[in-house]
Amino acid sequence: MRLKDKVVVVTGGGQGIGRAYALGLAAEGARVVVADIVDAAPTVKEIEARGGQALGVACDVSREDDTQDLATKALDRFGRIDVLVNNAAIYGTLRRRPFMEIPVEEWDRVMAVNLRGLFLCARAVFPSMKAQGKGKIINIASSTFFKGVPNYVHYTTSKGGVVGFTRSLARELGDFGIRVNAIAPGFTLSGENEKNISAEQKEANVRMRMLKRAQVPEDLVGTVVFLASDESDFITGQTIAVDGGGIVH
Repeated sequence: MRLKDKVVVVTGGGQGIGRAYALGLAAEGARVVVADIVDAAPTVKEIEARGGQALGVACDVSREDDTQDLATKALDRFGRIDVLVNNAAIYGTLRRRPFMEIPVEEWDRVMAVNLRGLFLCARAVFPSMKAQGKGKIINIASSTFFKGVPNYVHYTTSKGGVVGFTRSLARELGDFGIRVNAIAPGFTLSGENEKNISAEQKEANVRMRMLKRAQVPEDLVGTVVFLASDESDFITGQTIAVDGGGIVH
């Protein structure tokens, strides 16, 4: 119960890897706010069925009004916000294609969710964290940034921005006792993610890793729990690669 009574907001927590984060954090005693554009009720009900506390909030992280509403509802229900997991992102629905074929509208939407979403959510929770003198912001980056994956230039660029955002925001918020870190997962077998990669590409991902197996959402939960807990209180501004040794950072 390393997170007993802590209030954790997980964006994109209603499905896929975000759902695994929400369940894992709740298992450690956190009260979880599950924010998503899809129905968060199934994740909330599963947490409650296991004896935890959770709140579902409909939220498009690219919209400032939605993120402010998210923070307000979290505070109304639980009275504080200790951790923000900036997980919501566009990835699984993207089609691999050369950069010349990416519609400008698709580029803008990826940046709006994958980067502006982090910015807006951090702004929404900051006043509460500042007032209590402590907080954790955990941003989800990607190993694609370190690899320079082709045919995903918008996604890869957005995740590089997550690393830069993490470093800069950590510098700004250290004086307020707020730690800001990032996790860079490798390709993870989860829902929509599996639809845009071939069997050969999956096998290639495994071959490139030091640990020769596929990555699953549960492989990431331990690092999220660690960064959310008091055990990581002297770590900030860092990006931790969790990908079985596919990259070295």
